[in-house]
Amino acid sequence: MDYKSTLNLTKTDFTMKADLPKKEPDILKFWEEHGIYEQIIAKNSTGKTFMLHDGPPYANGHIHIGHALNKILKDIIIKEKAMQGYKAEYVPGWDCHGLPIEHNVDKALGQKKHTLSKLEIRRECRKFAQQFVDIQRQEFIRLGVLGRWQDPYLTMNYDYESAIVGEVSKIMRNGYVYKGKKPVYWCAHDATALAEAEVEYENHVSPSVYVRFRVRDDKAKLPASLKDKNVYFVIWTTTPWTLPANLAITVHPELEYVAFGVTTDVASAPGETSSPVEDVYIVAQTLLEGLRDPAQGLPGWNEGHSITSMKGKTLEGIVTQHPFYQRDSVITLGDYVTTDIGTGCVHTAPGHGADDYQTGERYGLEVYSPVDRYGKFTKDVEFFGGKFVFDANKDIVEKLKETGALLKQLDYPHSYPHCWRCKKPVITRATEQWFISVEKHDLRKNALKAIDSVAWIPSWGKDRIQGMLETRPDWCISRQRVWGVPIPVFYCKECGQSVADPDIALQVSRLFKEKGADAWFEQEAGYFIPPEYSCSKCGSKSFEKEENILDVWFDSGVSHAVVLQHTRNLVWPADLYLEGSDQHRGWFQSTLLASMTAGHGIPYRAVLTHGFVVDEKGRKMSKQLGNVVAPQEVIDKYGADVLRLWVSAEDFRGDVSVSKDILERLKEAYRKIRNTIKFILGNLYDFDPAHDRTAYRDMQRVDRYMVDKTAELVRRIDRAYQEYDFHIVYHAVLDFCVVDLSSFYLDILKDRLYISRAGSPARRSAQTVLYDILTSLITILAPVLSFTAEEAWKYVPGRETDSVFLTDLTRTRKFPDPEQDIDRDYERLRLIRDEVNKALEIQRANKTIGSSLEAMIVLGAGKDDRALLERYRQSLNELFIVSQVELQDGADALSVEVHRAHGQKCERCWNYSDSVGADAAYPTLCGRCVEAIR
Repeated sequence: MDYKSTLNLTKTDFTMKADLPKKEPDILKFWEEHGIYEQIIAKNSTGKTFMLHDGPPYANGHIHIGHALNKILKDIIIKEKAMQGYKAEYVPGWDCHGLPIEHNVDKALGQKKHTLSKLEIRRECRKFAQQFVDIQRQEFIRLGVLGRWQDPYLTMNYDYESAIVGEVSKIMRNGYVYKGKKPVYWCAHDATALAEAEVEYENHVSPSVYVRFRVRDDKAKLPASLKDKNVYFVIWTTTPWTLPANLAITVHPELEYVAFGVTTDVASAPGETSSPVEDVYIVAQTLLEGLRDPAQGLPGWNEGHSITSMKGKTLEGIVTQHPFYQRDSVITLGDYVTTDIGTGCVHTAPGHGADDYQTGERYGLEVYSPVDRYGKFTKDVEFFGGKFVFDANKDIVEKLKETGALLKQLDYPHSYPHCWRCKKPVITRATEQWFISVEKHDLRKNALKAIDSVAWIPSWGKDRIQGMLETRPDWCISRQRVWGVPIPVFYCKECGQSVADPDIALQVSRLFKEKGADAWFEQEAGYFIPPEYSCSKCGSKSFEKEENILDVWFDSGVSHAVVLQHTRNLVWPADLYLEGSDQHRGWFQSTLLASMTAGHGIPYRAVLTHGFVVDEKGRKMSKQLGNVVAPQEVIDKYGADVLRLWVSAEDFRGDVSVSKDILERLKEAYRKIRNTIKFILGNLYDFDPAHDRTAYRDMQRVDRYMVDKTAELVRRIDRAYQEYDFHIVYHAVLDFCVVDLSSFYLDILKDRLYISRAGSPARRSAQTVLYDILTSLITILAPVLSFTAEEAWKYVPGRETDSVFLTDLTRTRKFPDPEQDIDRDYERLRLIRDEVNKALEIQRANKTIGSSLEAMIVLGAGKDDRALLERYRQSLNELFIVSQVELQDGADALSVEVHRAHGQKCERCWNYSDSVGADAAYPTLCGRCVEAIR
């Protein structure tokens, strides 16, 4: 007789084959058509607020794998908080201005851009930015990210542009904004100033030179032993192109400097016999040994000798001769001089370096920077006029040789600043720019104090931003480009006086709200300035507009105020900022400074950073290396949920590896999790939680143990989510599915689920636990495997909500207190089970048995284990999945014997039993199966 129809075999429409690339779009459609995001917000409208503020990506291309990492992390956090009952809005945003967009538009326009007006170029930039806002919006949605996608914030919206200028007005009113001529990073290719956050450091080879400057007037400061000698200061630099702008040499006031004599043979005239001449060189004492090294040092110095020494501060004011111009170079003092490399005497060009500029300020030196916006020397620069500075390096080296000033030249590989957009090396160049002072009103000091009250995750984030704040220069907020928000400043046409009036800026802000920032390029200055306004210096009423635009980092830096303070249902300050670790010198810093200078205070309570995406070998993504992994390719092959699983699988605080092999392993992990869910669903087809639940106290002991294990998992996962340890979520769930469920509980449960009478207490007990495990697993996984959780949710019996994201975890996740005695018992029983499985495997290999149900286990055990096994004697065969278990008397330690089971094989449950054939009506069934089908 065929008894298959009497078994409770699994039934579910939740398929083993995920087919995510096809199913996920249907779930996206479900979310959109049913307004799931809006329902989530409505459900939690009275809950505690959690505000994660989205840092805006640039609308300048398709998303890359780093974007996917960032957006999925944010989505995991928002969804988990929402399921915990928080009012957690997610308002995405885009950075729409600046060089990233204009650079692409320039490339697309080519030569045509020279025929277009600024207004026409801006319109092209707006179209380009809007195009990629729309593209990226769909790409982010495809990742499964829920949010206000139809109502994002765009920095090019009129309201936003207006608010930017409004924030400038506040900062002006508070006295932080000024115009000055000082060195800034400059991209000669894009002809604009750059902020520190717009500079990337890449490997570069520079021509380094050791150059001697002859002392022209020692101001009676050199020791008498050097009188009537040729004395030189020696500098070392990796930027020979800045030597035409040299005005000083800086030494450390507290360092010990040595006068070092080097003898060379010099002929006084052609054809005459040479005679030895001793030249004296002044360098830092601690660097002398390296300079004397026969292999690596300066030529001839290994045979030189020390003459005398002196403190750096005694050298101040000595005048040297520029190596190839008729110009003085004065000795100055500076604490920034180091002795890790070089000579301890630092070439100083106030127009080409931050430290140099500060030194020049103290000593009243000219901020001399004879380089134009395209990186070429101005025409008045003798020898090198009109040459691009990097190209001029070789000519400057030749000039140094010609004048006898060059002591040594070699190539020097080092990390060098490059433009973040065009990837070309940048220069430092003094130009007139608009700045926000970090010293005014103790801004630097106050900002450093402010970061103490922020939770930095990981903790080293605080040290990183602190170090950057301690050394950062004033914020250069002006850019020499077209696509952006203009700096609301005017100039008197008569005397050139600048007008940085906060009230005028506020008027500009109001006009921008109506017409956008394009109005600046459409209207004359008089449109923005009241007719009665006059120049404070000369009284003129004729003005012209500033042509520079604001740094794009200022646009995004004020988003905390523009978005959080003025968008429906949002709150300020943000509970969390989450971006890549490069933003410690970017958005995290610009936001803090913009907020504090405008008088808002600290804009965030916590800052969480993630690392960069690299390949399996730790290398950056690169088309040249062929290791780029595109999100769309992953989604098309595996589905977005596998990509989301990747985000949660590693500790994102460090760099995160991705490759095809890694994704294949994650696909396998996903399959195990999915199959676990499928198995559980398949065994709940006849279970109604409203009527069929078994009370905890009435459950079988192994079921109570698994309830406790599930509660333990939920507590661990909740803690991991709270601490943003998503890799713990991944590993804990996978271990639970593989070790606790597949290899243990579900394995031993099959017999009870399939063989028992459908509505029997034993089966209902198991189904109750499976139901709780299922709902726990799905809700745990929903923030990570959002599509799979939503798909599985519709098959959960008795579900109360249409979407898993509408569940109230504070109400559904309730577990009884754990039974510690049972838990301890089963932890030990599982270890004993492992030993039994080893013994069974040996007998299978020996062909003594086939299936484990053909076996009878004879166990010997010491006192404690014997007592344990006696307590669970009735369920040991289920635990070990064998037909019979016997306990041996008199053993001192655990022992396992495997024998053939006695009795006949039951045709229905396949267990061996002496009761098979006892019932004449069912001669091939055991007593248990007879009872089940009667």
